[in-house]
Amino acid sequence: MARIAFILLCHKDPEGIVQQAERLTAAGDYMSIHFDARAKKADYQLIRRALAGNPNVTFAERRIKCGWGEWSLVDATLAATEAAVAAFPKATHFYMLSGDCMSIKSAEFAHEFLEANDRDFIESFDFLSSDWIKTGMKEDRLIYRHFFNERGRKWWFYTSYEIQKRLGLTRQVPADIQVMIGSQWWCLRRRTVEMVLEFCARRRDVMRFFRTTWIPDETFFQTLVRHLVPDAEIETRTLTFLMFSDYGMPVTFYNDHYDLLLSQDYLFARKISVDAAELKARLGDLWASEAVRFPISNEGRSLYGFITGRGRIGRRFAPRFWETEASLGRERELLLVVCKKWHVAKRLVDRVRQLTDIPAIEYMFNEEATPLPDLGGIQTTLEKRTRHRRALLRMLFDYHNSDRLLVCLDPAAIDLLQDFYADRCTTRTLEIECEFTDDYLLGHARRVGLAGERTPPEVLARLLPTIRYDVRFESDRLRDANFANLTRLRQSASVEDNTAPLARFLSLPPETAREIAATHYLFTD
Repeated sequence: MARIAFILLCHKDPEGIVQQAERLTAAGDYMSIHFDARAKKADYQLIRRALAGNPNVTFAERRIKCGWGEWSLVDATLAATEAAVAAFPKATHFYMLSGDCMSIKSAEFAHEFLEANDRDFIESFDFLSSDWIKTGMKEDRLIYRHFFNERGRKWWFYTSYEIQKRLGLTRQVPADIQVMIGSQWWCLRRRTVEMVLEFCARRRDVMRFFRTTWIPDETFFQTLVRHLVPDAEIETRTLTFLMFSDYGMPVTFYNDHYDLLLSQDYLFARKISVDAAELKARLGDLWASEAVRFPISNEGRSLYGFITGRGRIGRRFAPRFWETEASLGRERELLLVVCKKWHVAKRLVDRVRQLTDIPAIEYMFNEEATPLPDLGGIQTTLEKRTRHRRALLRMLFDYHNSDRLLVCLDPAAIDLLQDFYADRCTTRTLEIECEFTDDYLLGHARRVGLAGERTPPEVLARLLPTIRYDVRFESDRLRDANFANLTRLRQSASVEDNTAPLARFLSLPPETAREIAATHYLFTD
């Protein structure tokens, strides 16, 4: 049976560290602790005293002063790993943790998972060819020597860097090493850890190289494991669930994230808020539990993006000059059908095509598969269509040889509506107000990736009010914008009541508008 030696790097919350160690070792696992030498000596002594009687806990022989982006983090990890290898001969796996991490599965589940998957779990992507580094310094992390802490001694860090660049003081990566990159949170088998430690003792040239790279905790183990272990025995992912905000900051989890965390395909999660006492207690009890089923849905990242996006209404990149200055034309009329139930809008559009000569296009800003003519490549992706929206619409007006064009939009696209209303053309909008059952909203959540087929009922129950509020909010925002020429079609209204707004929106005779409004299958789900 698998037994885990946890490699814990920490620097604060001594009481929390003691609780974490006692909880994780109670199921027969082990822990090796490195407590930052920058932290208070009294805190370290508290941890040592509290865990002195626990035979499944050991400590790194060397306490190192750690700094972000420095070799010191790797050095501390190696010190704790060496202590674990020596102290726990029965450990089969070594799992990197921080003091902010907590288990989101039971020990029983974790042991069975590792027993069934004989491989190393570590993110390991090619340093130069992958897009793991999104912004900032890339190759320069390696070819120049970084002696100073970028956060603590910023002037020295960048002055040293600029001098090396000016003098051309570059260096080569060790010839037989392919540098890889990934998250520092790994889970490695014992034989892999022993090979890494033996390599460190033998290859001093590689150790010297990594000592002066920048942020080596993202490259050192990732590179050595890929160098020493066959690719077939490596799964390029972490078993620790973590997310980052748009600003590169780790997302923190709180008491109401319990159900979401359990449904992710990971064994641990970081960062758990120090104030999330209820969440910590529930996760702590979970680790010791038995015979617990974990339905995996993995909707965490999409759900986080959805919820945080509610706080960014109206944010967008600045329009290009050709978007703000070009016009669709004063003589043209743009007809916008805005509806959250896309199938309802599509049925309406289909009837408009059948009974009028108005060219109509469905959700081309939402669905990449929307049929469009070849317009020189501008139509190929959603990103291009949205960026060049006015140019795209001008081409479609010309392609259809018409001064009227009907387009479907999702009500979330308020920025597109505002942009079209700022144009010199005449813009008319028809909002289709639909009724939304719980089943429909849950189906919508699955279609857009906020939930999966195996999402637990508890998660769905918490998600449903948020989605319903979001739909209602989008409709209210449309009304608050005070767009001119805005009419509404209502699912709850009679055919007669819907005929007038349709006739006004499409400039049709009442009898034609009534025929469209009377479409018997228009609002069925």
